[in-house]
Amino acid sequence: MISSAPGPAQIEGSGPALPVRVMTVAAADLRPTATAWGNLRAAETWVAVAEVQGEVIWRHPDLEPGRLIPEGTEVLRIDPADYELALAQSQADLTALEAERAQLAAEADNTRRILALERDRLALAETDLERTRTLVAQGTMPQSRADEAERATLLARRTVAELENTLALIPSREARIAAQVARSEAAIDRARRSLDRTTLTTPFNLRVTEVTAEQFQTVAPGQVVIRADGIAAAEVVAHLPIDSFRRLVGDAAEGISLADMMSDLPVTRIDVTLSPLSDPTQIWTSRVVRIEGALDARARTVPVVVRVDDPYEGADPPRRLPLVPNMQVQLSFSGASMTGLIPIPEAALHGDMVRILGPDDLLELRPVTAAFAQDGRVVIAAGLSPGDRVVIDDIAPAIPGMSLTPVEAPQ
Repeated sequence: MISSAPGPAQIEGSGPALPVRVMTVAAADLRPTATAWGNLRAAETWVAVAEVQGEVIWRHPDLEPGRLIPEGTEVLRIDPADYELALAQSQADLTALEAERAQLAAEADNTRRILALERDRLALAETDLERTRTLVAQGTMPQSRADEAERATLLARRTVAELENTLALIPSREARIAAQVARSEAAIDRARRSLDRTTLTTPFNLRVTEVTAEQFQTVAPGQVVIRADGIAAAEVVAHLPIDSFRRLVGDAAEGISLADMMSDLPVTRIDVTLSPLSDPTQIWTSRVVRIEGALDARARTVPVVVRVDDPYEGADPPRRLPLVPNMQVQLSFSGASMTGLIPIPEAALHGDMVRILGPDDLLELRPVTAAFAQDGRVVIAAGLSPGDRVVIDDIAPAIPGMSLTPVEAPQ
């Protein structure tokens, strides 16, 4: 009976189609974004070092850590008495040298006049000697008279030689005085520079962070007396992965050198907003100013330096705090717009496969290549084309060829 019994009845047909949400793939423009965190630091710092030795005789009342001091304010004064005395001594030495130079010029003029007279006397003595020798040869004058004339001539020659030697030494004496004058002038300049260095003046608007010099304290050259941070701008180093940084910069135009790419393109193409982690509602507009010289040694990321101008603008503590050094902040980067991208929801990507609604509303599994993910979407580099219908809902099990009922999802 079992072997001869008829089989169960068979009814031809397919199972009910599964309703799923689908979206039609379309090319879109997308601005790549990135997020980083870092600690603020002052864009400019001032480390005041004492360049002269002396006692601090005056200190600005606002020279205390945390105080704001405007540009050009004298904040510290060192006793200038020693350097004023050195300046007076050098000026006195210079005055004495100028007097000695004038005296030497007068001596040179006097020596030239006397030399001219002695040369005339020598000429007369030589003429008289020749005449006496002639008379002695004729026998009309004794030899002693010729000896006296020759003695007078030799004396005149000696006097002329001594005066010529004196004139010859005048240039060397002038050179020595000129060297002494130059040394005295250098000493005067040095004393004046030391006098200028007895006062410390702020080079820009700043906020004092450390003061190590007290009034009536003696400071030594090379001693750090003040540390301060500039308040005109603040900086933070954001460490971005290389791929993220490459997307932010975008494709460089032809003919642009590496130096131009590292300096100009990030500045012009990347928009940055900054928010303190203590109050994310505060938004500060910032900009990329440069890329540091090397990748981070541990994370192998690109150190991007971001600057915020006027970090104290609109400060109203405690409602709105200024951007001070060591404050932790979050940076949001937006790069150059990328065109022709194919983004899909992250939920639609299963490993390296995407579920496609094929012809006759049948399920198809298609391998794809993902480029990067951003804001809940994945950009597909290969495997999808505009017009393809991607299944958004999860299907378990996902069997190729199963029948689906598409429900178009909003973009």
